[in-house]
Amino acid sequence: MTAQTMARPVAARPGVALALILTCQLMLMLDVTVMNVALPRIRTDLGFTPAGLSWVMNAYTLVFGGLLLLGGRLGDLFGRRRVFLAGVAVFTAASLAGGLADSAGLLIASRIVQGLGAAAAGPSTIALITSTFTEPRARVRALSLFSAMASSGFAVGLILGGLLTEWLTWRSVMFINVPFGVVVLVFGARHIAEPERHPAKLDVTGAVLATLGVASLVYGFIRAAEAGWGAASAVWPLVAGAVLVVTFVWSQTRVGHPMLPLRLFADRDRAAGYANFFLGPLSMMSAFFFLTQFLQEVSGYGALATGFAFLPMAVGIFVLSRAVPWLLPLLGPKPIAVTGTLLMSGGLWWVAQLSAGSGYVPGVLGPMVLMGVGGGLAFAPLNVLIMGTVPPADAGAAGGALQTMQQIGATLGLAVLVTVAGSASRGHAGTDALVTGMTAAFTTSAFVALLTFGVALTFKRR
Repeated sequence: MTAQTMARPVAARPGVALALILTCQLMLMLDVTVMNVALPRIRTDLGFTPAGLSWVMNAYTLVFGGLLLLGGRLGDLFGRRRVFLAGVAVFTAASLAGGLADSAGLLIASRIVQGLGAAAAGPSTIALITSTFTEPRARVRALSLFSAMASSGFAVGLILGGLLTEWLTWRSVMFINVPFGVVVLVFGARHIAEPERHPAKLDVTGAVLATLGVASLVYGFIRAAEAGWGAASAVWPLVAGAVLVVTFVWSQTRVGHPMLPLRLFADRDRAAGYANFFLGPLSMMSAFFFLTQFLQEVSGYGALATGFAFLPMAVGIFVLSRAVPWLLPLLGPKPIAVTGTLLMSGGLWWVAQLSAGSGYVPGVLGPMVLMGVGGGLAFAPLNVLIMGTVPPADAGAAGGALQTMQQIGATLGLAVLVTVAGSASRGHAGTDALVTGMTAAFTTSAFVALLTFGVALTFKRR
């Protein structure tokens, strides 16, 4: 045994390592939605303009989504544990700075740095799980827990954001990351083992093309949601992003050490899993965005009540994701994913029937339960399908691609659905305009969810 090997931390307690990795993943997902409920108080406190306020969310999403592929490959090349811990450190420091921000500019800057940290840590979370758990059943259980954290994190973010904003201050939404980040750093250095590194070179051209391409697409989708699809500020970034991404894919066939090995998509199940990781968030984005507005602006809920209204969805996703390790060996991924996508579609179709007079129990609770159960069944098998057989040398790249699809799907979903809602609400006023627009968006989401059902039908039975 060499001195270098002896110096490495060994995951003698893989359960502790998994808890630390899942804590990090939950932090990263929470920050996509946790700020939503706090936005009105942030605007009052820091003097944001209405247009500038949206960048409290968009700055994080843009940087996080744009750099995920690069973060995944850096983990493969320079050590996943090292890149993971560095990302957590940056994310934690930026969270502290954001909580202390006394101006709009400083808060936006801290959100950008948070995105940098998240892009470094995020892809390595799932790659570290595959290297820590090598026994198939243990790996399936760990990946299912990861899926539960990733999927329910959006809903948990709304709940936590409501609690902290109502009881404390919007700054606590940023500060809450600090103790968890410190715990991950202190114990992660001891309990998370560094996987074997594989000799390779960084594909600099691919890194630049992928980063600029994905960032351009995300920015274009954000601008489309704000200014409309015909705005030049949306069209040109989308065109540029598409050209850059196509060029990136072509470049990956020309280099010896590609940043995103295209062989990852050669397996039918893995390719279909990536497709549903794009379509699923695209369809489910309406549930978080528009239901939050319905509960607050139509039903008159406060921040705390709105957060807790999403609890059935979060519980459904988490509980069903935990059941997947027992269901997969019995049924295989196809029946589970097919059932989940159908339930998810049904929940979105149900919530599309909302009216201004709909109460929570008859109009919202049932769809929440269906979407939670359906989401738990639909997405948990995808992590196993994608990461279960990926070559160790490509685990970081595979994890980065997975989370990139998720982020782009969610951003595109918001842009498309905001446009649909705006078009449907023309000619209406007040609450009627809001409800008409959101029900049109829910209907569109239900059709997109049916596409996830079609993709799930292509999975192999076992």
